[in-house]
Amino acid sequence: MEASSSSSSSSSSTSIRDFTHSALQLVHWKEPKKSAAAFGVSLLVLVSVATLSVISVVSYLLLTVLCITITFRVYKSVIQAVQKSDQGHPFRSLLDRDISVSPEAIRLLVDRCLVLLNHFTDTMRKLLLVEDMFDSLKLAAVMWMMTYVGAIFNGVSILILADIIFFSTPLIYQKKKTQIDQYIDLIRSRVEETLQKVQDRLPGAVRRSKAE
Repeated sequence: MEASSSSSSSSSSTSIRDFTHSALQLVHWKEPKKSAAAFGVSLLVLVSVATLSVISVVSYLLLTVLCITITFRVYKSVIQAVQKSDQGHPFRSLLDRDISVSPEAIRLLVDRCLVLLNHFTDTMRKLLLVEDMFDSLKLAAVMWMMTYVGAIFNGVSILILADIIFFSTPLIYQKKKTQIDQYIDLIRSRVEETLQKVQDRLPGAVRRSKAE
């Protein structure tokens, strides 16, 4: 029984790793056609959600898929009737494929999400209750900047920008890797210097708590 449970957990972990690997392959444009299709579809859906309701977007998307599959099914049926062949259902391989999600995979995903959730809640508690003054001030500065971002962009607009950045950044980085690394190192050093200066100007009690 334990061996069976261990093998199921191993297969679930493998499937998650495979999914992560496939996602990274798309982002890094290892297969340009698939990456372009994924980028185009995701961007089209997000832009549609920005202009239409979610219900309308889902309905139009499913109608489009149905129009394509029904047309292809009728086309193949006509071809088989004309040629008097018996090739069977054109989507038989997809219909026979097992796409069910195992309980072990769901359990593994929930466990990982629970770890992340606990870490997030613990970190937010420390920041909001000012366990470390310097870290809480950094959070306040970030939230203050986010108020301006929220005034300019809505949630869907941010998702659209994130989608574009998600697919375009790896390509740009591959072409300009040396320059980008140098620029990142320069920014990191400037930020560290600025934070160190701010920390040095904080009251002594705050610096002592930071050191502790």
